[in-house]
Amino acid sequence: MKPISLKLSGLQSYRSMQEIDFTALCDTGLFGIFGPTGSGKSTILDAITLAMYGKVGRASGGTQGIMNHSEDSLFVAFTFELLSAKGHERYRVERRFKRQSDISVSNTVSRFIEISPEGEKVVADKLAEVTRCVEEKIGLKMDDFTRAVVLPQGKFAEFLSLKGAERRAMLQRLFHLEKYGDLLAQKLSRRVKENDQALKELAAEQQGRLLYTSSCRYAAASDPLTVALAGSCWRRRGVWRPSVRRPASSTGSLARSCPSRSSSSPRRSSASRSWRRS
Repeated sequence: MKPISLKLSGLQSYRSMQEIDFTALCDTGLFGIFGPTGSGKSTILDAITLAMYGKVGRASGGTQGIMNHSEDSLFVAFTFELLSAKGHERYRVERRFKRQSDISVSNTVSRFIEISPEGEKVVADKLAEVTRCVEEKIGLKMDDFTRAVVLPQGKFAEFLSLKGAERRAMLQRLFHLEKYGDLLAQKLSRRVKENDQALKELAAEQQGRLLYTSSCRYAAASDPLTVALAGSCWRRRGVWRPSVRRPASSTGSLARSCPSRSSSSPRRSSASRSWRRS
């Protein structure tokens, strides 16, 4: 991001409209802001942050106490340039505030404007939409912006002492590495859960097979007919069935207990025949 110009009025020590042209300053590649204590050096950085995100990092609640005590309105406009695959893109963010009380203010105007050779186009004109456009264009939230681009007074030590998770999250957003960081972690976590579920299903199926095999062994020793009925039931369900050999001594009893459908029907008892004759 390359700063182009900054306009501000009513912000802290700046009562009247002030404009800073960064184009001449950026030609040398490096410039400094100098002045005595209280001259408004940090206010220039606050104005950039206020224009981009609608808040000031060092102000209570983001906006309390930022307006000059002798003014009832506040205005900031920041123009910057980005380099993308399409070439140089220029945008301007404007915000206007009005006083509500001695320390509180409310946002009345927010605009995100795209500047092109054909003219200016208002991309967003609502508070939340303007902030979202800024975040999408530069790829940084306010916390990252005040840590990596604009470091407010007394915040440099906080930048150096960032924890591992906070530093990793900020670097992901800085270099657009989310797909290799949080998104990859979510994908791996989802894959692990799917594999765990598949293992549980396989374990449950294996447990059912073991229980069925044990029941067949027990039934084979006591009643071969039970084995035949159980095997038929499991075959209808499409479940694996073991091969069970009938004991030779029980073949006759099984045939007698389970006659074939093609065999002749059993004879009626004499009592049944005598009853039908009557």
